[in-house]
Formats: sequence, structure tokens, C-alpha cells
Amino acid sequence: MLRLVLFFSTNIAVLLILGIVCKVLGIDQRLAMSGQSLPGLLLMAGVIGMLGSFISLATSKWIAKRTTGARVIDTPRDATEVWLKDTVARQAHAVGIGTPEIAIFDSPELNAFATGMNKNNALVAVSVGLLRGMQKEEVEAVLAHEISHVANGDMVTMGLVQGVLNTFVIFVSRLIASVVDGMLRRGSTGGASPIYFIVSMVMQVVLGLLASIIAMWFSRWREFRADAGSAKLVGKDKMIAALERLRAQHAPVMLPREIEAMGISGDMGHGLKRLFMSHPPLEERIQALRQAA
Repeated sequence: MLRLVLFFSTNIAVLLILGIVCKVLGIDQRLAMSGQSLPGLLLMAGVIGMLGSFISLATSKWIAKRTTGARVIDTPRDATEVWLKDTVARQAHAVGIGTPEIAIFDSPELNAFATGMNKNNALVAVSVGLLRGMQKEEVEAVLAHEISHVANGDMVTMGLVQGVLNTFVIFVSRLIASVVDGMLRRGSTGGASPIYFIVSMVMQVVLGLLASIIAMWFSRWREFRADAGSAKLVGKDKMIAALERLRAQHAPVMLPREIEAMGISGDMGHGLKRLFMSHPPLEERIQALRQAA
């Protein structure tokens, strides 16, 4: 609940700061020349940016189950499922959160993910390929990694970051479009022209790419933190072994795009593509663990 309050209060604070800055700099007058209202633009940016992220966060468990076909383990069918439920419950208790739902999804790749808008009502899912391709100690480390994500509130924090970035992209793109429109029309009034809409769309794409770089940087940072959390829960050697196993699979990530950033590993990239990676390279994650005290 505290993180949800932070989610909304941070977005509101961002809107207030943007409004004050625009008033001080006289930008509200430029907006009026293009038929735009500063309060109206702030409200639109806030609603679209914040509401979109909140809906995505609130429906994250439902989307994850639907897109992966994950089957929640209510009544364990075999010894493996009993072990999974017991392990997740024990780790959740160790970090002081409610026991997440545990699910299995049918995929040959070695992967797992955690999602949910509340750390006491989350979902942890593992692939069939992970259960078949990893030793039990390695699976335990992967589960601890996902439990660490939940305990750290990474899903809510990621939603908060994305919401703030969306608000900035929507507001700044329209602000720049209004300024350009006013300059090209030499300050004439009469509402926004086609120039406004063209510049607005172009800037939204450009700023959206920059926002994505920031969001993916945060996503990579939280992976290092979840690795450290797993090492603390089950031991550094187990987490390193799990990452080494992931590195050895040499297979592309096949999680749906909606939940790709939630997986234990992601697509690798080189050059500029690295800026848009949701996960750090496995080699860097292994090295970080080996260097940790």
C-alpha cells in the first residue's frame, strides 16, 4: 500500500513541479497561443501517463497467466510441485512477505518470472524447461531471485518509473510542438495547426526512445539487486551456478513482450542495442556476484 501511495503522490508531485516551472517561464502563454491550456495539458499527461502504468500494473498477473498459459499450483500433482510450493513459502517467509502464487508455464526455455501489484499478492512462475534443465539447487536460486524482486517491490517501482516517464514524454512532446507551432506561425492565434500534431508525434517517438533507455537502465539495475537478494537467501554459489546454466543454454528468450522484463534472463545485445536491454549480460551478473563480499 505504501508503494501505491508513493506511485500516485510522485506522479502528482511531478505534475505540480511541471506546472510551476511552466508558469514561471511563461510557457503557459505560449501554449495558449496554440489553443492549449496548461492545466488541461498537465491533466491529460498525468492521466495517460499514470493511469496507463497503473492499469498495466493492476492487470499484470492476469496478463502473465494469459500470455504464457501458466497453470497455478493449487493442489500439487507430484513431488516437484510440492517442493516448489514449500520452497517459495519458505523463502517468502524469510523475507517477510506473503506467499506468492506459484505457477508453471509450458516452455522449453529456462526461464521464470515474478509479477503482481502487491508484494503480498504476487505470482512467481517457472517454465517446464527450467525444471527439467536445472539442478534443484539452481532452481532454488532462481526462485529466490524472483522472490527478491517481489520483496523489493520491483514491479510497483518499475510501474512508477514508467508512469513518470510517460507523463514527461506526453507533456514535453506537446509543449515542444506548441512552441514550434507558435514560432512558425509567428505568434498568430486560432488554435493548433497541422504543424503542431506532426511535431508532437515526432517528438513523442524521439522522447519515447529516450524514456525507454532510462526505464531499461533501471530494469537492469534491479536484476543485479535481485541476484544479490538470491545470493543472500540461498548462497552465492547457487545463484552463480543458475546463471552459468542460463548462459549455457544459448537460446533466444521466448517470453511474451508484455512480461519479458520480468524474466530471469533477457535477450542479449551489442552496441546501441544494449541500451534497450531489460537484463544485463549474464557474464556481468556472474562477475558482480563473484566480486560481492
